[in-house]
Amino acid sequence: MLLSVIIPAYNEKNTILEILNRIESVPIDKEIIIVDDGSTDGTRELLDQYKNSKNIRVFLHPENKGKGMAIRTAIPHCTGDIIIIQDADLEYDPFDYLKLVEPFKNPLVKVIYGSRFMNPENRHSYFRFYIGGRLLSFITNLLYFQNLTDEPTCYKVFDANFLKSIPLQCEKFEFCPEVTAKVAKKGIKIKEVSINYYPRTLDEGKKITWKDGLQAIWVLFKYRFTN
Repeated sequence: MLLSVIIPAYNEKNTILEILNRIESVPIDKEIIIVDDGSTDGTRELLDQYKNSKNIRVFLHPENKGKGMAIRTAIPHCTGDIIIIQDADLEYDPFDYLKLVEPFKNPLVKVIYGSRFMNPENRHSYFRFYIGGRLLSFITNLLYFQNLTDEPTCYKVFDANFLKSIPLQCEKFEFCPEVTAKVAKKGIKIKEVSINYYPRTLDEGKKITWKDGLQAIWVLFKYRFTN
């Protein structure tokens, strides 16, 4: 199986090369699709070195459009059997790919989420982010009859054809609740795998805010009662 790794990147010059090195060191067949989402800090200039790479493709947004739009740009360019979302920072460990793709040996598996909360050794940068993640998972379980511990996790893994069949409308961080809602409404019970997590602080470049949390709640309710 070929794994397509989607990396939406915005102003990540301090981490983009290191995360690419870590991904490339994982012993798994893979391709990497990077969408630079209008970076202004030098990230896209660093990515110039990969313009002739065989397994790393870089696409550029002329201006910042949001994580959701970056993912939507990347999906049609994926040629792998499985697609995973990878942030451009260093919060998540690419070596977890090995256990995240394992369930896809069963052709009936369409979606796997990596759960930060299933690993008791993980810490969280801010208590409000911890509570926010728990709250979003609770609301998801209540509305969509799931049993998730970590709905807003970055590590969402999909059968490629299945993900391509989902009509996404997201532009920013609402990718997570939208795709979760639309997967659940197809009658799929999303299973989770324990992963490692190394949170960064706002000073280190963490971008998500409480406003994104409120938007996620709104999106979960919206898609519960609309198509």
